[in-house]
Amino acid sequence: MVRKVNKVVKIASEREIVISSLKVAIVVGLILNLINQGEKLIALDFKHLNLLKFFITFSVPYMVSTYASVKVKLASERS
Repeated sequence: MVRKVNKVVKIASEREIVISSLKVAIVVGLILNLINQGEKLIALDFKHLNLLKFFITFSVPYMVSTYASVKVKLASERS
């Protein structure tokens, strides 16, 4: 089990996967933040912006993209 976790972490840390996941997180996170808190962002009302929601909205697409990339890479190694 520990070996598999180490392998997953190693794959998830690969430069290509990190960069790809960051790109997805920026695009998707920005769109979702504009949908969820757009009026505050457009008005530059950072005082009333929910920062926790703001950062989580970027981190979820990053994690989903990383998960998908690791899953594909593990599957390709098995075949």
